[in-house]
Amino acid sequence: MIVRTLEGIEGTDRDVGAPTWKSRRFVLAGDGVGFSLHDTVMAAGTTTEMWYRNHIEAVYCIEGEGLLEDRESGETHRIAPGTMYLLDGNERHRVTATTDLRMVCVFNPPCTGREVHDEDGVYPLLLDAGEAR
Repeated sequence: MIVRTLEGIEGTDRDVGAPTWKSRRFVLAGDGVGFSLHDTVMAAGTTTEMWYRNHIEAVYCIEGEGLLEDRESGETHRIAPGTMYLLDGNERHRVTATTDLRMVCVFNPPCTGREVHDEDGVYPLLLDAGEAR
């Protein structure tokens, strides 16, 4: 059994971020359960371009409001508490946070915790030992 608290993660190597977001990683590849689980906050007034070419991501909004845009189709969706979206087709997407937007995210394959978005918004597919594939 694994038990972690947000308070216990904050300020550790499981608490990562960039200018537009921060992600607290509760479950990572090294935990050996086949997915990763993140508590992510996107800062109000920011827009983040993403493309999880190597991962499937499910996102569930628990606080705040924003807008999700499918960069391939141009379709947009309002994000608010209770909204879930699933990037099951590796869609290029953009999230604009109207207010601070807090979301619970699940990745498959799991993130290792060392991923950083590249210039296209992609997380590389890292193996647990750190090598990309």
